[in-house]
Amino acid sequence: MLDTAPTIIMSKVQRVYVAGHRGLVGSALRRHLEQIPGTQLILHTHAELDLTNQQAVQNFFAEEKPDQVYLAAAKVGGIHANNSYPADFIRENLSIQLNVIDSAYQFGVEKLLFLGSSCIYPRKAPQPMQEDALLTGPLEPTNEPYAMAKISGIKLCESYNRQYGTHFRSVMPTNLYGPGDNFDLENSHVVPALIWKFHEAKQQGLAEVVVWGSGRPMREFLHVDDMASACIHIMNLEQSLYDKHTRPMLSHINIGTGQDISIRELATLVGKITGYEGSIVFDTSKPDGAPRKLLDVSRLHNLGWQANICLEDGLKSTYNWFLEHRMEIRK
Repeated sequence: MLDTAPTIIMSKVQRVYVAGHRGLVGSALRRHLEQIPGTQLILHTHAELDLTNQQAVQNFFAEEKPDQVYLAAAKVGGIHANNSYPADFIRENLSIQLNVIDSAYQFGVEKLLFLGSSCIYPRKAPQPMQEDALLTGPLEPTNEPYAMAKISGIKLCESYNRQYGTHFRSVMPTNLYGPGDNFDLENSHVVPALIWKFHEAKQQGLAEVVVWGSGRPMREFLHVDDMASACIHIMNLEQSLYDKHTRPMLSHINIGTGQDISIRELATLVGKITGYEGSIVFDTSKPDGAPRKLLDVSRLHNLGWQANICLEDGLKSTYNWFLEHRMEIRK
C-alpha cells in the first residue's frame, strides 16, 4: 500500500462493513481501514452472503449491526459483457443496492458510502464533467443499464436522507487502477491491459506492441489507494461540512485527480516502466471511444481532499504487484 492513509481516530469503536472487500476498491478500503485504530471490520465473501438475496441481507444486518457501510460490491464487466448481459447488469446491481441501503436504514447504520462510476454522466457531457451534469443527456449506450443502476443508487441514498434523515453519501470515481486489478486481456481496462501487453512483449523480445486506436483520447487515472483514502475521508466528514458543499438532490461527489493524459503518453510511460524497448504502433482501425473523459473535482477539493499518488509512481507500484502475482493471475 502506498502511503495515503488518512489520519483518522475513531471516537468510539466502529463496526465497519465493506461490501465487496475482494474487489479492486474493496480490497484497498480493507487495507486502509485496518490501519485506523478503533475499527472492527466485518467482511463476508459472496459465498457467505449473497447481496441479491433480500432476506439474507436483512438477517446479516440484524446480526452484525454495523455502524458504517462501504458499498463497493457490484456486478462489473467490460463493453462485451455489458452488451451481452444488460438485464443481468441492471437487475443484480439494483438488487444489491436496494437490499444493502434499505437494510442499512432498517437496522440503524450511522453512515453509508455508496460507490458509483463516472459512467453515470451523459456520453457528451461537457469536460471536465461536473456533478450537476447528471441526468442532462443520453448515456453511453454500451453500458447504459449499469449506469442506470448506479444513478439509482445515488437517488436511493438521497431519498432515504430526505425522508428518514439518514447519513448516506455517494462518490463517483474516475478510471481506477492499482494492486488487485483485473489483468485478463479479454475484459480488462486500459492500464492493466497495457501492463500485460508490454510485459509479455519484453519477455518474448517482440519488436512492437500494438495499441488500439489513435492514441489521442485523453483519460484520467486514479490509483486505488488514493480512492480508498478519499472514500474514508468523505465517510468521516462532519455532516455540516458535507451539507455545505452538496445539495439534497445533488449530493454525489466526483473522485479523481483533476488531470488527464493521452493514451499515447500512457502507453509510452507503461513501456518505460516495464522496460520495453521496442516500438509502439497505434491501430487506427480500432475505435477511440470518447475523445476525453475528465472529472471536475472542485467539490472534492473544497471538502479537503486531493490525490496524493502521481501516475508514474502508481504505475510502478501496480507493475511490481503484477510481477509478484503474475503466476496466479495466469491461472
